[in-house]
Amino acid sequence: MSPVSEQFATLRLEHSSTVDRVAAELRRAIFDGELESGTPLREVALAGSLGVSRPTVREALTMLVAEGLATREPNRGVSVTTPEADSVRDVCRARWVLEGAGVRRWELATDAQRRRVRQTLEAYTGAVAAGASYQELNERHLAFHLSLVGLTGSPRLQAMAEALVVELKLALAQVERIRRNAHDEAENHTALVVLLESGDVQGADAFLRQHLIDAEDDILDALGLDQVG
Repeated sequence: MSPVSEQFATLRLEHSSTVDRVAAELRRAIFDGELESGTPLREVALAGSLGVSRPTVREALTMLVAEGLATREPNRGVSVTTPEADSVRDVCRARWVLEGAGVRRWELATDAQRRRVRQTLEAYTGAVAAGASYQELNERHLAFHLSLVGLTGSPRLQAMAEALVVELKLALAQVERIRRNAHDEAENHTALVVLLESGDVQGADAFLRQHLIDAEDDILDALGLDQVG
């Protein structure tokens, strides 16, 4: 074996693909409610159920921990993340700063930025009408909100919003699963875009503010978290 070949001898594309598939299946189970908040994710049990090795499961769990969907605690292992009230409040209020900045810039945004908002709305409402999975609804829902931040034209603000989305995915997925309110959410998002396209940016700004306040309350209520604060 040549020195160059030896340098990459440990690379295993098939193994990596298996890890990705295991992580994808665990995400699906979490978003569909098969694995609820606090559920222990035992390597041995998962490896046996999925027909893969423990190291493969371990790597997949590391991916979920990095995404915020799972939490690793010393001497307790890995479990599905349980959203905390303070974190939910903080994320929702940070979203208002970022998304509100985008909405208020609607008239100054480029055609491409405004078109992105319309496209993500259509993708979300289409997924709702098609009865898509909770995971897909969650992705489409959050993509719409990210498109609002995109109206700012700031890559840094968009990167900040994407980081917030990672924290919010699990909480929103559980709310949609518990409340099954995807149709109501689609109508709210449509109403927001109607306000923007009619030129009522101030009205859209106020609508978004109330929408995010309601979202914070819904998440805390649906997950049984303390709303004092």
